[in-house]
Amino acid sequence: MLGGAGCAKKTASSSGGSSSGGSGASSAKIAFLMPDEASTRYEQHDHPGFVAQLKKDCAGCTVLYNNANGDASKQQQQFNSAITQGAKVIVLDPVDSTAAASLVNTAQTQGVKVIAYDRPIPTAKVDYYVSFDNEKIGTLIARSLVSDLKKSPIPAGSGILEVNGSPTDAAAGLIKKGIHEGLAGSGVTTLAEYDTPQWDPAKAQAWVSGQISRFGPKILGVVAANDGTGGGTIAAFKAAGVKSVPPVTGNDATTAGLQLIIAGDQYNTISKPSEIVAAAAADVAYGLVQGKSPTPQATLFNAPSQLFTPVVVTQVSLKTDVVDKGIAKAADLCTSTYAAACTKLGIS
Repeated sequence: MLGGAGCAKKTASSSGGSSSGGSGASSAKIAFLMPDEASTRYEQHDHPGFVAQLKKDCAGCTVLYNNANGDASKQQQQFNSAITQGAKVIVLDPVDSTAAASLVNTAQTQGVKVIAYDRPIPTAKVDYYVSFDNEKIGTLIARSLVSDLKKSPIPAGSGILEVNGSPTDAAAGLIKKGIHEGLAGSGVTTLAEYDTPQWDPAKAQAWVSGQISRFGPKILGVVAANDGTGGGTIAAFKAAGVKSVPPVTGNDATTAGLQLIIAGDQYNTISKPSEIVAAAAADVAYGLVQGKSPTPQATLFNAPSQLFTPVVVTQVSLKTDVVDKGIAKAADLCTSTYAAACTKLGIS
């Protein structure tokens, strides 16, 4: 699925000293710690992508993988266990970006390097940060929705809902900032917004249900920060008996999200093949094991960073930007439920 890399910057190069560990570097342990299972991307794309690239870089290296399933305390235990098991580098996608600062400090005092992955850790200076540009994601999905809404006159008193990500996730904060930037000066009113604990689709659905009761047909659209919260949003409208679901955004280009776009229930998503950032993180991690210093392309929260460029996807561009690039297979998307819609869109 690396065929979708055309939307991204090149992988960061490494410079600096050569390996001081010799055979130690070629058999190093590297931890890859993911935050939750609410988003399917970590198990389906990030983890296998990281393992595949590290195997190419270092056939003898071992990946210590764990997923905290939304539990910050559990992630702390997994982090400490990785250090105890001898990890030389820990790639961390934190459940709680603020709490993760103490984990970074603990690791670095013991000579263990930490790469922040996907979600930044603003209050600690990590050794590197690898991610798609989260602020840009928010801006893109918001502007895309506004452009669609403005195809028709916007009635007075109407507006949109904003369903943000987890309040403990700094990446969610960047997406939220980008959404606000994308909506600023658009003339589209935000009726209400919500920070979704742990990105939980069920919590997003419950909140949106309440807003449907509150605002009814005044809701012209919803900016949801990822496909999970977008799916929860759509479920709320359908449960309320709304015949025509207003346009809803998303992010991550999950199979479920793409299928909702194919069906016409979700308006957009963001293509950001997780294998791309996973591979970049693997390259940086092995470089750090060897004693090399990766060359940053940017600086974010005082950390050397590599930020990849996301791409907004709608029905119009789904075939070109997702299927034709090998990011998702038509056979996986166009199951019996979506076969007719896929044919109409020229996907299968």
